[in-house]
This record gives sequence, C-alpha cells and structure tokens, in this order.
Amino acid sequence: MDPTVIVIPTYNERECLPTIVPAVRAAVPAASVLIVDDSSPDGTGALADEMAAADPQVQVLHRAGKEGLGAAYLAAFAHALAAPAGWQRIVQMDADFSHDPADVPRLLAALDAGADLAVGSRYVAGGGTENWGLGRRIISRGGALYARTTLGVGVQDLTAGFKAWKAATLGGIALGAVRARGYGFQIEMTYRAVRNGFRVEEVPIKFVDRRAGQSKMSGTIFFEALTMVWKMRARIPRGGG
Repeated sequence: MDPTVIVIPTYNERECLPTIVPAVRAAVPAASVLIVDDSSPDGTGALADEMAAADPQVQVLHRAGKEGLGAAYLAAFAHALAAPAGWQRIVQMDADFSHDPADVPRLLAALDAGADLAVGSRYVAGGGTENWGLGRRIISRGGALYARTTLGVGVQDLTAGFKAWKAATLGGIALGAVRARGYGFQIEMTYRAVRNGFRVEEVPIKFVDRRAGQSKMSGTIFFEALTMVWKMRARIPRGGG
C-alpha cells in the first residue's frame, strides 16, 4: 500500500463526503483517506463510518467536539505519525472540492522531487481562484502579502490549506507548541516549516469556491488570523520547532 494518507477534516460535510472521498480515491488509488470528524450534528461522522466499513483504505478519527480546524489537523497528524501503516506522506485538504483531488499527485510529486512541504498555491504563476468576488480576492491576496511581509518569508500563499507534508517534516516541528487553532493554523504551520529550515515548494493550483454547503470562513476569522502573525514572529525561534 502507498505510504500516503489524505487527511480530510469535516464538520457538517454530509453533503460533500459521498463525492469527495471517491474523487480522492480515484486520484490516488493506493493512498489511504483519514476523515477527521468533530462530532458533526448533521451525521457526517456516521456516514464516514459507513464509508470506512465499505472501504479498508478509508479510516475515521472521531473527535469529541468542534475545537477549530487546527486542532483537528493536529490530532490527525499525531494519529498519522503514530499509525502502524507507516505513512510517510501526509496530505491535508478540504472536503468541499475547493481543493481539486486531481492536484494531489502533483503535490506528492513535489515531495518526491525533494520538497519537505508542498503547498498548493493560488499566488504563484499558474495558480488562481475561481468564482470569487473582487472583495474576497482583495482580502485574500492582501492578507497573504501582509502575513508574508510581517514574517519575512518568501512563501507566496501562507494561508493555503492544501498541503502535502513529509512525515519527517511534521516530526521535525514541535506540534505541541502550535497555538493557532483556526485559519491562523495554516500560516503558523508553514512558518514553522520555514523557520526549521525545511524546503517549501509552492505548486500552482486553482482554488474553486465550494460546490456545496456553507463556507466556514468569514472576514472576522480571516483578520483574527492575521493579527496572530506578530505573535508568531515573536515566539517562534529559528530552528526551535
């Protein structure tokens, strides 16, 4: 079996799960899928269990409640690193098709070519967004520029949530010290990778607004994440995890 796991966090994603999991399985047939559900009230967790029962390459990690996207990923990373399957490549992606499963092999290829972290980037040549209004594009691009400038790093899309990690990279980051739990988590994880000297490569992707359900992103959440970058800059030392 491929030593790769695709981590998909869910909260009220019952509408998306029956299509995103088969799409991921089709894109990377040998990989495993780990659904991380935060006790979704709409029954996503129960549906995930049914899918896992029907497919041995699908697993489910149930969490007691909603504690933020970052907390879900941290739990998934800890699970993946300790799993007997010996997963060496760990991909994180959304359940709503804003991240195209067909792009997963390209992220994995970047790892195989020497990257320690491959970021699905909207803001490098060939990347972009679809079905976004002008206001959202300005906020997102401006926020990425602000975070990049404040932290002094060259990664163009610091807020990206579509990533492929080498297990050794996650193992080299002090995951217990990661404080961000919302969308600031994406910034902090990439920044920690950079600060620890890991090679980060941006792979251009097209980010498409979600097909179904309701977005969990808001302007308030986004700007709260950006206020955290100054704290990150002050507390995360170079080479210190």
